[in-house]
Amino acid sequence: MARVVAELGRPETPDETAARKAEFSRRYRSSKTFPSLIGAVLATLAIMFVVVLGVPRGTPADPPPIDVSSESDALASTFNRFVIDPAVPETWRVNAARVEGGNVEAFTISYVPDSARGFLNIAQGFDAGESWPAEKLRGATITGSVTIDGIVWDEYSISDAAGAGNVSYALATTAGPDRALIFGTASPDVAKVAATALADDIRTLREVAP
Repeated sequence: MARVVAELGRPETPDETAARKAEFSRRYRSSKTFPSLIGAVLATLAIMFVVVLGVPRGTPADPPPIDVSSESDALASTFNRFVIDPAVPETWRVNAARVEGGNVEAFTISYVPDSARGFLNIAQGFDAGESWPAEKLRGATITGSVTIDGIVWDEYSISDAAGAGNVSYALATTAGPDRALIFGTASPDVAKVAATALADDIRTLREVAP
């Protein structure tokens, strides 16, 4: 039975019925739009909150320690030559052990000595010439010499550390076809400990030299 429209005093026509239902649907959808939007936003925020809670917290794990002996052995096999493996104190922390490029390739080990401020590098310059230490030290000149465990080293006491690449003290010596360089901001006494740790390797390099 057709719905009687009070305003018209007669049943509504099919077109009027369709128009009324369409207007009702439009109003219903309009009334639902804002709450639906709010609900969607709240649902998204809830998901983000759960994800954030699920992310692990805390300090990142320390990287695995660098095994200088393994690095040295691998390079010796790759380059078919003797590569240094300094017998430094076990308490010295190794920050890096890598081959650095440039005019001369060098196996460089970076240490943070225990109970000492600063850092110390020990490097083996492969087939390095006499000028290589000065190049690494940005033109620093030899200020003297010192004998450590039977090895004579050129000594560099550098007053302008910033101008020498953040290096305040260095030791250099020949090592067969190569050159050994100890350099950094650690004290001369710490550098001399490193020179003692390297003495046997330097003697080996001198013995295998052609």
